[in-house]
Order: sequence, then C-alpha cells, then structure tokens
Amino acid sequence: MKISREEVERVAKLARLKMAPEELEAMTGQMDAILSYVDKLSELDTSNIEPTSHAVPMENAFREDVVRPSLGTERALGNAPASLNGAFQVPKVIE
Repeated sequence: MKISREEVERVAKLARLKMAPEELEAMTGQMDAILSYVDKLSELDTSNIEPTSHAVPMENAFREDVVRPSLGTERALGNAPASLNGAFQVPKVIE
C-alpha cells in the first residue's frame, strides 16, 4: 500500500474534513490506487526527453502599443447615474 489510513486521516484533518470510518477506508483505497498509477509513470524512460514548461508551443499574444485618443470624460460619464466634477458619484459607504 502506498498510503496508510493514518496518513489519510492526517490529510483530512489538515483539510478540516470530517470523515466517517467507512469514508476513510474508501478514501484510503482510492488514494492508494491513484498513487499506484502515478508510481507507474516513474517506470518510463524519460532520459531522452527534453524538459518543457508547456505541452504545446506558446507565443506571446500581445499586440503592439498604439497611441490613440482616449474616450473622454464626457463620453465616459454619459451613462453614469450621477457624476460630480468630472467623476462618477457614488453613495457614501464608510461613515
């Protein structure tokens, strides 16, 4: 077995999970199966595999910065329910 019931209990406690004894048994079996599967991956020969940070090639999707005219205060505040001195006016939330 890759993981013991005590280890599952400890992880459950750290995660603040209350588990019934039968749930702990089931979880121990499930986690053991998962860890056994992951352990099988260590059997693969990866000596000729180059490490990568991404599975597929990635390119930067940013566009070039272009200076353009801004929206303007009048248009930005055009649909605002209330404005005051060129800014959005909102109800006071702190007393």
